[in-house]
Amino acid sequence: MSDHDLHIVESIIESNYYTKGNLVFREGEQSESLFIVNNGLIKLTQNNKEGKQHVLRFLFPGDYFGQFALLHNKRHYATAEVVEGGLVCRMHRKDFLPLIEKNTALAFSFLMSMSEQLQQADELAGSLHILEAEKRLARLLLHLSSKNKQEYGTEPVWSQIHLPAAKKDFAAMIGTTPETLSRKLNKLETMKIIEVSKRTVVILDVKALYQIAEY
Repeated sequence: MSDHDLHIVESIIESNYYTKGNLVFREGEQSESLFIVNNGLIKLTQNNKEGKQHVLRFLFPGDYFGQFALLHNKRHYATAEVVEGGLVCRMHRKDFLPLIEKNTALAFSFLMSMSEQLQQADELAGSLHILEAEKRLARLLLHLSSKNKQEYGTEPVWSQIHLPAAKKDFAAMIGTTPETLSRKLNKLETMKIIEVSKRTVVILDVKALYQIAEY
């Protein structure tokens, strides 16, 4: 965006700091705002009919959520829980809609950003349901590493991933069990593709990981 458009958007943003364990919103609550992660980490979850929690995805700095609340009067489809404390920015529908109605360039930028996010979500969701567990794991590791690259912008950090959740939650993201996840991580480590230390994964051979992911 231009400096002028950026200044206009910043004028309607409010920011709040959330500590670990706080909820930004709950599933089923009325939704009327767009939220942007400035720093920290957020987990989106849903509960099934039996009350079991399912992790949908993690939101990193630069990610946004609740965008459909700006266009539709709907309830939140998920709960947003803070995994790592940080600043979350918020824009209300009543403030944002008049801006995009008057500014076609801003409206186009917003549309393009939403389209890109939907494409990434579709590609990730599709691969996590169709592919074998090993390929799903490789794709998720590459997805998380790309988030680190976006956040820090340096090659050394790009190859290091801090798993953003407990092993059972991380396993649920690729539709497998914690035991299977451990076996797959151990296999990749034996192959010298990654190195695992507690919840930190270092990618040693990015090309090999891309081959397993079949990108």
